[in-house]
Amino acid sequence: MSSISTPDRGLEAATERRAGIPGWWITVAVFWLGWIFMYADRTILNPVMKDIQTEFGLSGTQLGIISSAFFLSYALLQVPAGVLGDRIGRKKVLVPGFLLFGLFTAVSGMARSFVAFVAARIVTGAGQGTYYGPQYGIAAEQIPARNRSLGSALINSGMAFGIALGLMVSSWVAHSLGYGWRAPFFVMAVPTVVMALLIWWLIKENPRPTGAQAQAHSNKGAFTALLKNRNLLVTYVMVFCSLFGFFMILTWLPYYLQTERGIPVKEIGNISSLVAWVSIPGGLLFAQVSDKLGKRKPLVFVLVPIAAASLISIAWLQDVNQVIAAICVYGFFGKLALDPVLIATVADNTPKENYGTAFGIFNFVGMSSSILAPTIAGFVSDATGSLAANFYISAAVLAAGMIGMSFLREAPKQAAAA
Repeated sequence: MSSISTPDRGLEAATERRAGIPGWWITVAVFWLGWIFMYADRTILNPVMKDIQTEFGLSGTQLGIISSAFFLSYALLQVPAGVLGDRIGRKKVLVPGFLLFGLFTAVSGMARSFVAFVAARIVTGAGQGTYYGPQYGIAAEQIPARNRSLGSALINSGMAFGIALGLMVSSWVAHSLGYGWRAPFFVMAVPTVVMALLIWWLIKENPRPTGAQAQAHSNKGAFTALLKNRNLLVTYVMVFCSLFGFFMILTWLPYYLQTERGIPVKEIGNISSLVAWVSIPGGLLFAQVSDKLGKRKPLVFVLVPIAAASLISIAWLQDVNQVIAAICVYGFFGKLALDPVLIATVADNTPKENYGTAFGIFNFVGMSSSILAPTIAGFVSDATGSLAANFYISAAVLAAGMIGMSFLREAPKQAAAA
């Protein structure tokens, strides 16, 4: 395992107090907001999928392709964005990407054909693809090691707020107010562009290494070395398995509740958003436990089996109230609770100069599952006439990831690193 080097003057400059507030707190707050708009943009699609299907005359597989195309471009940008951010500066990658995805969120609402809509979502995904590696690279440098899981959980909770915001705003604007499926894309585009400007203004970044120092850092944490690290490899496998089920849920749960559980269209946004809301206390609780233990592996073996059982229960249980309870259990123990633990594992095993690259690989592998899951789920639905089998498939994939994590080897006390 790579040790985390003692902070230098550049790190002190980036994390010093501003207006009496520790710099890393500001970093956490801004990136928390960033994730809100990232996930709100993704989930505004889901409550209006039936409307889009009707207007463009789409099959279930074609509906899945919309999300898969978005996540394909998103995933393909992960490693290049992380590497480029490590080399030229992470803000220089973050801000243009955020502007691009904000603008093409609006363009998505203007599309007049299925092909045009998919094309707009591909560009939106590419813009979002610049966020993960550079953002967590900056955050991992600035958050003290003793608070690493908690800081990541606080940032990650923005995903939960964003999921809920996107689902609720989309359902409310399109259905309750009756403005149609295009309006939510316009509503979310404006604050997203403003958010890009806030990142540029508020985030302070450590200077990049230069000259001989840069060469030393490159040798120390080369791309191939990251891929040979067993702890990183099994963590990458786990995040793939975790995100497979999560993006099946994120893409198809509103549609499933509407078409197979008979829940009124005006309620599906609120019910689907429960996954996000209950994940917030779950993520914060388990992150603190992880930091206190100084170990990540034990929590994986608690969270994953419960998440898998809850996925099975969503499809197996017949009572709607019990299904809603199972959705809440998945939110509390599932992907959004597991993420901070896995992010901390990556940081524990990576030299800080290569955080952007390591997190880019991490998210590329994870998001590769998001390319597959929506379309596979649509295909299974077309073939069987039901989405239920996808919940069982997702549970089995989660179990496979947990088996992989059994090969993780941790030091006795990760949190001891300063």
